[in-house]
Amino acid sequence: MVPDSNDLACSLRFWRDRISPAEAGLPAGGRRRTPGLRRQEVAMLAGLSVEYLARLEQGHATRPSSAVLLSLARVLRLSDQERAHLFRAADQAEPARGSVRRHIGPSVQRILDRLTDTPVTVVDASWQCITSNALGYALTGDTTTLPLRDQNLAWTLFAGGPSRYVRNEEEERLARREVVADLREARSRYPKDRTLGGLITDLLKVSADFTTLWEQRLPPQSGPCSRTFLHPEIGPITLDSDILTVRDSDLRLIVYTAAPGSEAAAQLDLLATIGLQRFSG
Repeated sequence: MVPDSNDLACSLRFWRDRISPAEAGLPAGGRRRTPGLRRQEVAMLAGLSVEYLARLEQGHATRPSSAVLLSLARVLRLSDQERAHLFRAADQAEPARGSVRRHIGPSVQRILDRLTDTPVTVVDASWQCITSNALGYALTGDTTTLPLRDQNLAWTLFAGGPSRYVRNEEEERLARREVVADLREARSRYPKDRTLGGLITDLLKVSADFTTLWEQRLPPQSGPCSRTFLHPEIGPITLDSDILTVRDSDLRLIVYTAAPGSEAAAQLDLLATIGLQRFSG
């Protein structure tokens, strides 16, 4: 089957035009020729080059990867039907029903948009970070610049890698048991998911502790109820951590909060002010 470059290009332009800057969490930025997002803004949010997105929207690039399509579906806030159309227009197989469901629908995106004073990170059943809100990235760092494997919390927990998480010995033990039990549960539900399978295979190779815990066949575990981050400018921040599941999805929202009037609440206020910026000097 030859992909319909015109269908793909027109669909991308149509979906971009209907998303307002406010919906994407961006400033209006002065006068606009159209009410939607600029091409540069979509490219930035999706982690693509402006040149490549332009080629897609002009029908000159017709076979984007599944990762690119999933990123565009998230940024453009596509429904399940629209996402299926996007994959068909690009002549790509939509992620199978037997795979982990990683798509962020419009309703979840609206939740992220409205929780401006609370750090939130969205992960899937394999603990892959799908996205965060602005305060979430300010807390954990801009993980979008890292390789995909280094954006996986299970991988950084067992194999090391860039992370701002700080745990004592007991918190480390609980976190590892929770993650291994979750991965085993996900594997039982999605035995053919290649991304999940590859992650588990690689963890078995690089981590003796993961291998030991995996062979123990742990039942569902509860992880630490609070998490500490070492922020490069603010220092250590300890926040309550709650995991909320999304119905009919494999997405989970990790929400970090602080008691009103606490030191951590004041640190969050400061974090919201500086965002991803760094102090000079």
